[in-house]
Amino acid sequence: MILEIADIRVLPGQQAAFEEALQRALITVASQAQGMLGWTVTRGVESPERFMLQIVWATLEDHTVGFRQGPLFGPWRAIIGPFFAQAPQVEHFELVGKST
Repeated sequence: MILEIADIRVLPGQQAAFEEALQRALITVASQAQGMLGWTVTRGVESPERFMLQIVWATLEDHTVGFRQGPLFGPWRAIIGPFFAQAPQVEHFELVGKST
């Protein structure tokens, strides 16, 4: 499994509209992607225009090839892209340990 973490900064005053758009994009678009296993979204307390989107993928290629290079990425970006203050910073992580 691969954890994608996207650090997203949205335009000031657009937080509520972005939250709605992101939920819609996750439910109607991203959830259709092969290998997408689940997601969480958190918002900054000190920086309310900052969001952390975490998506669990079965493989790295499910995200980088199947989703990012496939037909779902255009509709995904069309829904959430207008809210970006800057390009999101995206990284991928592998689990190396966890609590019981």
